[in-house]
Amino acid sequence: MRTLAPAAVLGALVLALWQSVVSVGGIQAYLLPAPTTIAAALVSDAPHLMASAVPTTTAIISAVVLGGVLGVVGAVVITLFEGVAKVVLSLVAVASCAPIIALAPIFNAWFGSTSLMSKIAVATVAVGFPVVVNTTRGLLHVDPLHRELLDSLSGTRGQLLWFVRLPGSLPSLFDGLRIGSTMSVIAVIVAEYFGGTAQALGVVIANSAAVSRFDLTWAAVAVASAIGLTLYALVALLEALIVPWRRALAS
Repeated sequence: MRTLAPAAVLGALVLALWQSVVSVGGIQAYLLPAPTTIAAALVSDAPHLMASAVPTTTAIISAVVLGGVLGVVGAVVITLFEGVAKVVLSLVAVASCAPIIALAPIFNAWFGSTSLMSKIAVATVAVGFPVVVNTTRGLLHVDPLHRELLDSLSGTRGQLLWFVRLPGSLPSLFDGLRIGSTMSVIAVIVAEYFGGTAQALGVVIANSAAVSRFDLTWAAVAVASAIGLTLYALVALLEALIVPWRRALAS
């Protein structure tokens, strides 16, 4: 509560200021709808928004799981070649700077613009990069004392990976997953914006903006943001359960 309360108070103040600026300043709805207008759209269009959130959420969760698994596998493979791992990691970090969203039209052409797989593919790439970079760094960072202890016990490379590298890399893995969980929402929404089923949040955002239903546009953005925040919270909860010692050390 000590952590969440200040954020909740700040959020409420921002919404109040937003409402006041729009009302007093007479700002047109197509420029910036008032929070009350967006809330009304959330209520009146709730069935449509909830139905549209289903394929979007499915694509996001699938991408986080798939990107996380592929990222960890990639990180382990890179770590096995420790001599050149840092060079490969630098190349991966450079590649991650590429505009991943530009892949959306390409994947739409490959898998079909209305296919859920095209959205999952774009978001998987967006999730995989931060996971592989952060996990590799965690795998490469080994306490010299732990390495010496395992060497003194005639430990193999596999035992070093399983008993030292993987447990030590878990905090870094969750750092990558937290970044990837937010990136996945952006990637899926933009991929849907380039083409998707009739019921998808990205399509709702594109179509409602095209017909100047900006209250619905902002309502869809709010739903997408809620999905991202929920997924981020779930990743944080999973980290607290799997890596409890990190929180203990931080406190």
